Amino acid sequence: MIDTSAFQGKRAAYYTLGCKLNFSETSTFGKMLREMGVETAKKGERADLCLINTCSVTDVADRKCRQAINRMVRANEGAFVVVTGCYAQLQPERISAIEGVDLVLGANEKANLIQFLSEKWSVNVEGHLHEYYSVKTKDIRTFAPSCSRGGRTRYFLKVQDGCDYFCTYCTIPFARGFSRNPSIDSLVAQAEEAAAEGGKEIVLTGVNIGDFGKTTGERFIDLVRRLDEVKGISRYRISSLEPDLISDELIDFCAQSRAFMPHFHIPLQSGSDEVLRLMHRHYDRQLFADKIGRIKAMMPDAFIGVDVMVGCRGETPECFEDTYEFLSGLDVTQLHVFPYSERPGTAALKIPYVVSDADKKERSHRLLRLSDEKTQAFYAAHIGREMEVLFEKAPRGKAMHGFTKNYIRVEMPAAMAKPEYDNEIMSVRLGEFNSDKSALVIK
Repeated sequence: MIDTSAFQGKRAAYYTLGCKLNFSETSTFGKMLREMGVETAKKGERADLCLINTCSVTDVADRKCRQAINRMVRANEGAFVVVTGCYAQLQPERISAIEGVDLVLGANEKANLIQFLSEKWSVNVEGHLHEYYSVKTKDIRTFAPSCSRGGRTRYFLKVQDGCDYFCTYCTIPFARGFSRNPSIDSLVAQAEEAAAEGGKEIVLTGVNIGDFGKTTGERFIDLVRRLDEVKGISRYRISSLEPDLISDELIDFCAQSRAFMPHFHIPLQSGSDEVLRLMHRHYDRQLFADKIGRIKAMMPDAFIGVDVMVGCRGETPECFEDTYEFLSGLDVTQLHVFPYSERPGTAALKIPYVVSDADKKERSHRLLRLSDEKTQAFYAAHIGREMEVLFEKAPRGKAMHGFTKNYIRVEMPAAMAKPEYDNEIMSVRLGEFNSDKSALVIK
């Protein structure tokens, strides 16, 4: 039994870097601490506890993590500082040596955050602990449940963690461990709780979601079917699915389901088969094109986002042109473009061909321009249509925003916005682009 008296009346500040999964986990940590009597520090207030949830997808992410830790330490003198997340798993000793850091929790330990705090956080501690706890990748077994809203309308439900793929450029399996998941029953129960709290939309998050079932022997399509039956939840979005794990059965079900939206996010990484082989990806570009074709055949208005990495080792100019031409002809909506970043210990470092930073930048710009063209064409095709939008809370006097089923961002002018529209699904007619072309303004 944890003694909550040491938590009462304390204030906590949170900082999250990286993916939606990290934001979901941080939100859950915050909820757990609030239940223990810890208040969330307001802007400008000094916190007694600082929690930083880190990312390590690139060397830039590592640097941002260190900067965030140092800022939190300076802004909250004397606070108990806890660091967790992917960077904490990969570099626990380095982080624990940062002045002001008390506790570093790896991927296996963060599930027991409250227990660690109960044991380590005390007003009587003089100085800083500089302790870290992190097991080896093969020993990461725990699954930290998470279904939280945070400050948004949408809930984020963590359905899976870890990855067994070991792509040559990636450290995520080392940071998150092998693929694991909770039971379908437990996830349905969390979705039902979100519905009881008034939630209308849930985003399914994880590291390799389509790999769901490694722990329990269940299937991802069975999870989707069960969640679709949860009363009160009007919308589900699947945050990311590996192309080789998108079954025709899943596509067909989403096309006729009650609540799963025509919205997919699919990592391609490269449109060159040669580069895909060097990356140790589990598909070729023909398989990817076939998946896109089937989605569009079943759901012509589907929004499809695609992850693309540029400048990885082995990506010759010819390979990049293959990627550009492949994406140009693909019926997708948006490209999420990432420059390759060398990660210590990855197999990609053995590939001899290295792309210069200048070439990475130029290739990124070309793909981002292509992405803008595709997104704006997709939006433009929906001008004048009547569609349902789930609106999100906006500051008083500001425009409200929300998303259609197929993830078109919609703007409601401030003069029309009302507080009661927050978390409401409304049928509106889509007008022209707003000033920065990031949304369609309702008529």
